[in-house]
Amino acid sequence: MRLRLVCVGQKMPDWVSTGFGDYARRMPPELPLELVEIPMAPRGKNPDIPRLMQRESDAILAATGPKDRVIALEVGGRPWSTEKLASQLENWQQDGRDVSFLVGGPDGLAEDCRKRADQQWSLSPLTLPHPLVRIVLAEQLYRAWSITRNHPYHRA
Repeated sequence: MRLRLVCVGQKMPDWVSTGFGDYARRMPPELPLELVEIPMAPRGKNPDIPRLMQRESDAILAATGPKDRVIALEVGGRPWSTEKLASQLENWQQDGRDVSFLVGGPDGLAEDCRKRADQQWSLSPLTLPHPLVRIVLAEQLYRAWSITRNHPYHRA
């Protein structure tokens, strides 16, 4: 089973790549975490936002497998505690399908992505910068895995 973070945006600052990479490397071989970056559609003067979002959505969905369990990261999604995420992770592992986490661009995810999602998850009621979401998600997935294995990383 693979965990895949599919997100809009490239050319992140070094601290983002370093942070994400640190947690991705900690994941066990049987549960790799990979990053798929989708180029952000250029936004010039007076952009057609719905059209740009649709272009990004098409690329996001093309990067997910047809049988993947899809989790859309949405401010309006359901909040999960770390323990709930650990429980979800165990369920996903039993299911065996790859899991794709979708993070939209500056205008969010298009309706197609939300419809394709099996679940919608809110990391926080706060609006988080998209580069930070990558690190928070990677850390929380590692923490959830550590809970399922009684690893000492998580000390609640």
